[in-house]
Amino acid sequence: MNVLLINGSPHKNGCTFTALSEVAKSLEAAGIETEILQIGSRAFRGCVGCRGCKNGNGCVFGKDDGLNEILARCEEANGFVFGSPVYYASPNGAMLSFMDRLFYAGAKALAHKPGACVTSARRAGTTASLDVLSKYLTINQMPVVSSIYWPMVHGSNPEQVLQDQEGCAVMRELGRNMAWLLQCIAAGAAAGVAIPADEPAQRTNFIR
Repeated sequence: MNVLLINGSPHKNGCTFTALSEVAKSLEAAGIETEILQIGSRAFRGCVGCRGCKNGNGCVFGKDDGLNEILARCEEANGFVFGSPVYYASPNGAMLSFMDRLFYAGAKALAHKPGACVTSARRAGTTASLDVLSKYLTINQMPVVSSIYWPMVHGSNPEQVLQDQEGCAVMRELGRNMAWLLQCIAAGAAAGVAIPADEPAQRTNFIR
């Protein structure tokens, strides 16, 4: 089993990376393979709602910025952790553009797989950002992995994040909970528990 941890920060080894690394420690201790994929320094353009991805070949812009390559890796992953810094009251722009297009074009690659979100800030904006990120998971039938507190860390640099002992403990507990859920899902699949079938889509507009 493996978990893909997405680092939405432009700083490869910064505060968000430090938080994700704490999650990865617990996953690896439980025998789960991990990879931290840093996407925050890429120039991801926003989704334009063209619906070109509905042909099943990924995002129409995905060849230019590597999104389609990431989608292929999502097919193989068993779980996900999405991490974002908070610069101005919400997840950073690159992360939001990435999430919009990833979930629009690759929903099937992520559905029914456990996911979690973590945020990093000097002081505030973390809970609002967690709310934004978590909605991608809950619209896509992903079991949301929780911890003993909201999954956030505080600090202006990695050294300060490591001093946030409670925040780091929350990250490690998140990793343990994800490992446990992945093991439960694997045990259920071995026992013949199938993924539930979807109802036919009912798209309802509220203006007639």
